[in-house]
Amino acid sequence: MSQNVGGLARGVTNYGDADFSLYLRRSFAKSMGYSVEMLARPVVGIAHSASGFNNCHRHFPELLEAVKRGVLAAGALPLDFPTISLGEVFLSPTSMMFRNLMSMDVEEMIRAQPMDAVVLLGGCDKTVPALLMGAAAADRPAVVLLAGPMLPMPYHGERLGACTDCRRFWAKYRAGGISTAEIDAIEGNLATTAGTCAVMGTASTMASLAEALGMALPGTAGIPAVHADRLRSAEATGRQAVALARSGLTPRRIITPRSVENALRVLLAIGGSTNALIHLTAIAGRLGIPVSLDRLNELSDETPVLVDLKPTGQHYMSDLHAAGGIGAVLRELRPRLHLDCLTVTGETLGERLAAEASWVDREVVRPLDNPYQDKGGLVALSGTLAPNGAIIKRSAADPALFEREGRAVVFSSLDDLAARIDAADLDVTPDDFLVLQNAGPKSGAAMPEAGYLPIPAKLARAGVKDMVRISDARMSGTAYGTIVLHVSPEAAVGGPLGLVRTGDRIRLSVAGRRLDLLVAEAGLAARRATWRPPVTPPARGYAKLYMSHVLQAEHGCDFDFLREA
Repeated sequence: MSQNVGGLARGVTNYGDADFSLYLRRSFAKSMGYSVEMLARPVVGIAHSASGFNNCHRHFPELLEAVKRGVLAAGALPLDFPTISLGEVFLSPTSMMFRNLMSMDVEEMIRAQPMDAVVLLGGCDKTVPALLMGAAAADRPAVVLLAGPMLPMPYHGERLGACTDCRRFWAKYRAGGISTAEIDAIEGNLATTAGTCAVMGTASTMASLAEALGMALPGTAGIPAVHADRLRSAEATGRQAVALARSGLTPRRIITPRSVENALRVLLAIGGSTNALIHLTAIAGRLGIPVSLDRLNELSDETPVLVDLKPTGQHYMSDLHAAGGIGAVLRELRPRLHLDCLTVTGETLGERLAAEASWVDREVVRPLDNPYQDKGGLVALSGTLAPNGAIIKRSAADPALFEREGRAVVFSSLDDLAARIDAADLDVTPDDFLVLQNAGPKSGAAMPEAGYLPIPAKLARAGVKDMVRISDARMSGTAYGTIVLHVSPEAAVGGPLGLVRTGDRIRLSVAGRRLDLLVAEAGLAARRATWRPPVTPPARGYAKLYMSHVLQAEHGCDFDFLREA
C-alpha cells in the first residue's frame, strides 16, 4: 500500500490496521465513481455554509462547481462538505450564539477528514468569522471564497440595497412618514439578488478583512454575488487551494500580529462594522494574538475613513468594487501597512500592491490626504460604566452628540424595551440617554443586534432622528446612529451597566474615550448588594456549553477553551 500521508491517505480511520483502513477508504470512495488516478491526487476540501435558511448563499451551488473546476484543472481532487449554516435573520435568539459552534464544526471537520487544503466558502455575517476561526485553529492550508454582495436595484428613483435602506424606511414607517402599503412594497425591493447586504455591513466588512488579512485572493472581497467574475474568482480560488496544498502555507503564517493590525487599519478606513472588532478579536485569539482596544484607538486617530459607502456614506459595495475594491483602499494605506505580511498567493502584501493597476474612482475611495472623514470609523471607550471597554461607530454617528451628559432612561431587558419604547407615557426627551441592560453574551439573549434601539415613537413623530443609546448588545453593521455597544462587563454578569437606574446621569466623551456613570460608589454598592443574575443557566445542550464558557466582547465572545494562551 502507499506510504503517502497526504491526499486520501491522510488521517485514516483507526481500525487497528492502517493498510486495511486505506484499502477500505478507497473502496468506499470508488463507490462514488472515482478512478484510481483521481484518488491518487491531493485532496482539496470545500467547506460550504449554504442552506434553505440562508438567502445570502443561494448561489453557492454555482460557486461550488466553479471551485471544483479550478481544483481539477490544477490537478487535485475536490471534495465538498457542508458546515453549519448561519442565516442571519433566520436564527433565534441570534446567529452570534452559534458562531462558535460553527467554528468548532469547521475546525474538527478539517482535522478529521482527509484534505491537504481547504476552501472556506461563506458570506452571511457570522459564517466568514466562524470559517476563519476554525481554519486558524486547524492550521491546514486554507483560502476564503466570499459570497459577494447583493446588487442594489432601482426603486422609485433611487437605488435600494439591504439593509441600511431597510432601517431607514422602517424608521420612517415608525414615525408615520410612510404608509403600511408603502412599507410592504419596499419590503419586496430591498433584497432582490443572491449575496450579502449591499452596504458595508458585517458581511462586507468581514469579506474586506479576509482580503486584508491575506486569507482571500486579491480583489475578490467586493465582486457582486451575481457577477460572472464571482464565478471566475471561485475557479481561481480552487486553483490557489491546490497551490497551497503543495506549498504547505498555512493560516498561522498569514494571520500574524502584523496582518491583524493591517486588518484593523482597513476596518477603520472603510467605516466597517462594529461586529468586525469582535470577530477579528476571536480569529486572532485562536492563534494567541491579542487585539488591544487602546491600540485600536491609536490606529483610529491616525487612520481616516477613505470610503464613501453606506451606512457611513452613500455608495454600495458594488460601487466600491467598480472603484478599485479593497486593493484601492490598501494602496492608499500603503505607507501605514506592514507590507511584509504573507498572503494566500505566497506573495507579500507589498508585492501584491506593487503589481496592481493604480486606477481608482475618487468618488468612492478618497486619497489619504483628502479623506471622507479625518478619523477612523471606530472608537473604544472605557470608564466607570464600561471598565473593560465599549465601542462606538463614530463614522455613522452624529458628532453633535459626542460630548454629552444625559439622564438615563433604562430598559431592563429586550422584553421591557419592546413593551415600553413606544408607550405614550414614556418619560423621555431627545437629550436623554436610552440604556438597554441584559442583552450581552450571557444575558440569555446571546448578544443580539439590538443595540440599535429605536427612537421612541413619540420622539420619532416629532422629528428626532438620533439620540445617545447605550447597551451591552451589538448592532448590525448596516445600522447608523450615536450608539454605544459592547459595554463590558455586561449587565448579566454584574457589570456596572446592570446597576444603572432611570434618572441617573451618564457622561459620554468620544474625544476623551470615556463613558462614565455619575453615581457615587456608596450608592452603587447598595445596588450591587441586591443585584441578582437575570437568567437561570441552561441545564443541557449547546446552550449550557455556551453560557458556561462564552467570554466578554473584549475577548471576541469566543469560548475560553478555544483561545490559544
